[in-house]
Amino acid sequence: MSLPPFNLNLLRTLDVLLETRNVTAAGRLLGMTQSAVSRQLVQLREQLHDPLLIREGQRYVLSERAETLRAPLKAMLSDMESLMEGPRFDPARCTRQFVISGSDYIADNMLPEVITQLSEQAPGVRVAFRMWESGHYRLLADEGVDLVPTVANALPEHLYGRAMGEDRPVCAMRADHPLAGKALTLEAYAAAEHLDIGGGGDKIGFIDQHLARAGLARRVRLNVPFYSTAQRLLATNDLLLTIPEHVATVFARQTPIVWTALPIDVPAYRYWMLWHARSQHDPAHQWFRNLVHQVLFQSIHGVSQFLRA
Repeated sequence: MSLPPFNLNLLRTLDVLLETRNVTAAGRLLGMTQSAVSRQLVQLREQLHDPLLIREGQRYVLSERAETLRAPLKAMLSDMESLMEGPRFDPARCTRQFVISGSDYIADNMLPEVITQLSEQAPGVRVAFRMWESGHYRLLADEGVDLVPTVANALPEHLYGRAMGEDRPVCAMRADHPLAGKALTLEAYAAAEHLDIGGGGDKIGFIDQHLARAGLARRVRLNVPFYSTAQRLLATNDLLLTIPEHVATVFARQTPIVWTALPIDVPAYRYWMLWHARSQHDPAHQWFRNLVHQVLFQSIHGVSQFLRA
């Protein structure tokens, strides 16, 4: 009797699930949502006729079948990668230019470590940095940008990405602001003067929509393009700035700035490192994006480190 065909696309997911024993952690490593990993786990259970991961209290344990699969699965995946990989890429011989697009927060706090790593591993590689324009994914499609670390609710069409983590927006202010240390109300938030960074449409548009439904609106006194400028202005003026919590935490370590929760339920910011489909299988690009991902993931200024704190 012939066996039904096995979906080989699930093997990588199975390997990561068996390694992490956690659907959420597997999703982060695979650059997939938790729900997508859960659906693939259901398919794996159906195709292998085994539960694979068994809930035990607050954790998962591996079934006996899953335990026996771990070593041969890793060997199989290694053999498949060796079979499919093309000519080996040598970063020490690379003289290519890569283009990263992001905020000045990335450029100021994380780009220097990227350059340090490149100097050690690939001294011939050149890097150009462009300011990111919210939602302008054409920069990846048509204008030569290689990588974009940014906020996105999901992977845009024709783009690949690796999830970096998520946090929430908060309201930051100088330590002696009249609202500092108080529970923030919607009315007080709307009545105060605000500082925005680059328009903020991709990050705080939902707040303005919520205020409009309540017949309120923010009073935006100043709009600047850079996080570094906003930080200095915030420390010396009675302004409110709505920013990601991990950025507010860094600001508070560096300057007399405090932050508090927003007076509304807020959706999480989801952070991705994105690249175009044409670069997915390029060995040089694979190496470069892995290096950048490692720097961003380990940076004390990044969202991943914030989540582990």
